[in-house]
Order: sequence, then structure tokens, then C-alpha cells
Amino acid sequence: MPGRRGWLGGRGDVCPRRILRFVEPVLLLLLHTRPAHGYDLMERLKPYGFEENPLDSSAVYRALRDMEERGLVTSDWETESAGPARRVYRLTSDGDQHLSAWVADLRETDKGLHHFLDMYETHMEEHG
Repeated sequence: MPGRRGWLGGRGDVCPRRILRFVEPVLLLLLHTRPAHGYDLMERLKPYGFEENPLDSSAVYRALRDMEERGLVTSDWETESAGPARRVYRLTSDGDQHLSAWVADLRETDKGLHHFLDMYETHMEEHG
């Protein structure tokens, strides 16, 4: 749809596949800083472009379950705080290594995107 706010605040259509793919490295980074439960993670996702295009909570929990099955995170039930028990997720050493691989990949992507945008701007200045 023309004019619709896109992912990360851009214009254009939202690309759900790109959003779902980016949630993994962000969750790994957030868990690298501290263990957390799902609701906390959903709130902390917002500054990474998920405020205007929030993810459904089921997508976040699916990503967490998938990462747990792959050994990137672990979880256990926290029952000591007031209120209902909730699952707390922690990064594993494999998850830490996977996060490093994501960072290397995102840095390469960043270089390519900057080159693309520079070329586009140069072209537009020259040819309107």
C-alpha cells in the first residue's frame, strides 16, 4: 500500500519476513544483556523498529521456542516473584556465538546497504 509506514519507520509496505528474521538477533542481544521473560523482551524490542510495527506476542514466543530447540537459549520457570509463574529465558554459550555470527553478517549487510543508498543518492542528484 503506498504511503503506509514501513518497517523501521520507512515508507512503503511492511516486509513481515524481514521483521521476523531480524527479531532473532535482537532477542539474542537483549538476552546477552540479561535474562528476561517474554513480556519484558517484547517491551525491549520496541527501540529496534518494533514500536511502529509491533510483533504479535505469538511470533516472539515462537522465535524463543525455536532458539531454545536449537540450543541458543534456555528457559526455566520463575516462581519466586509475586504473581503467576513465568518463563525466564537465558542466552547459552552457543547463543552467544550465534549472536557474534549475526553481528558479522549484519555488518556486511550494513556495508552493502550504505553503498546502495550512496549510489541511489548520486544517481538521483545526477539524473533527478
